[in-house]
Amino acid sequence: MSKRVDLHRRNLLKITGLGASGFVLADAAQAAQSYPAPSKVDTGSVEGGKVKFENWRAPADTPSGPPPVPMPPSKRVGFAIVGLGRLALEEILPAFGESKKAKPAALVSGTPEKLKAVAHQYGISESACFDYAAFDRVRDNPEIKAVYIVLPNAMHREFVERAAAAGKHVLCEKPMATSSADARAMIAACEKAAVKLMVAYRIQYEVYNRRLAKFVREKTFGRLLGMSATNVQTVAENGAEQWRHKRVMSGGGSLPDIGLYCLNTARFLTGEEPVEIFAYTVTPPNDPRFADVEETVSFQMIFPSGFIANCFTSYGGRDDKHHRLNFEKAVADMPNAYLYAGQRLTVTSRSGDATSREEIVLKPKNQFAAELDHMADCILQNRKPRTPGEEGLQDQMLMEAIYESAKTGAPVKLKASDTLDAFRGPPLSDED
Repeated sequence: MSKRVDLHRRNLLKITGLGASGFVLADAAQAAQSYPAPSKVDTGSVEGGKVKFENWRAPADTPSGPPPVPMPPSKRVGFAIVGLGRLALEEILPAFGESKKAKPAALVSGTPEKLKAVAHQYGISESACFDYAAFDRVRDNPEIKAVYIVLPNAMHREFVERAAAAGKHVLCEKPMATSSADARAMIAACEKAAVKLMVAYRIQYEVYNRRLAKFVREKTFGRLLGMSATNVQTVAENGAEQWRHKRVMSGGGSLPDIGLYCLNTARFLTGEEPVEIFAYTVTPPNDPRFADVEETVSFQMIFPSGFIANCFTSYGGRDDKHHRLNFEKAVADMPNAYLYAGQRLTVTSRSGDATSREEIVLKPKNQFAAELDHMADCILQNRKPRTPGEEGLQDQMLMEAIYESAKTGAPVKLKASDTLDAFRGPPLSDED
C-alpha cells in the first residue's frame, strides 16, 4: 500500500470514528447521547406478558396485526404424527414451524429408512420413533399429549381406538372413517377413555372461509339463496395403484377424498344441516383407475332456510377448487377455496348506480398450523374442539345418503336439525 493511500485511509477512519479494524471507537455513553430516545410507537409495551405496538399507520392504511405470541417449546403440546406420506411431509410437519402451541414429539411409520430420515430432519429422538406394531408404546412417552392420524381412511378407526386406549388425545384426518359405523365406534372409544377427538377440517380454520361464514351468519348481504361448489382434480395413469382407488382402503372415490370439502363447507358456512339430498355418479367404463371407485359425483343439498348447495367433484378434470355464493344483495366468489394456500375472496354488489367488485384481502394463516394450535388449545384449556368426532360422523352419514341417492335415482329425505352448528364445539375466537 502506498504512503499516500495509507494516509488517506487513516484520515478517513479518523473522520468516521472507526478504528483500523472498522469498529466504532466511541464509547457506549457517547453513542447513546448522539441518538434521540425511541418513542413508544417504536418500542411498544408489554401487557400480560405480550408485546403490543401502537398503530403507526394513517387511517387510510390497514393496520398490522399484533406480533405472534408463541409458547415456549417446553410448554407446547407434543404430537405424534402417525403416517409419513405426502400430506404429513409436505404440509403437516412444516406447519409446526408456524404453530404457536404445538410441537412434533414423535413419529410413526412403516418405512424404517424414511422414519429415520424424517426424525433426523426434525430432531426427533430414536426413542420417539415407532413402527405401527409398536405404536401402543406412545403411552409411555409423557411428551406425547396427542396423536395426529394421517393414514389411509380405512386405518383411521384402528389407530384412533389404539390412541385412545393409550390415553392420548386424537386429531384425525378427514374423512373420519369409511363408514358411519366406524365413526360411531371411534367417538365411543374416545369418550370411554376421556380423551378429545377432533377431525381435521382445515377449511373451518381458514381465514377467508371464516370471513365468508361471518357474512352468511350476520346476513351482511341479505339472505343466502344458493352455493355452487366445485372440487376437481386429475389422477395419473398409474392411479389404480394408489390406495385412494381401492374402495376397501378409501371408502369411495372423489366424494370422500375431495368432494367432502364441498359437503362440509356448505354445512359450516351456514350452520344448517341438509333436509334433502339428490345425487348422480359417473364413472368411465374400462378405465382401471375407476374399476373400484367412482370418478365423478354431482349432488344437490336443500337446507331448512331454503338455501340450495350444488356440488360437483371429480378425479377426471383439470384442477379447480372454487365456490360461489349467491346472496340477496351480492355475489361472493372464492377461487382456490379448498387449496392449502392462495385463497381469494371477491364480492360483487351494487354501488350507487354502478356495479362494484371488491376483493377482500386478509392476512393468510397456515391452515395446518391453525388446526394444530386449536387442538393444542383445547387440550390445554380442556375445551371441546370446534370440529369434534360428531362433525365427522355427520358427514359420513351424509355421504352414505349421497351414494344411496345416486344408486336409487331418488332424493333422500333427512331429519332436520333444530339448532345451528348442531355437531360442532364452541365457536372460534378472533385470535384463533
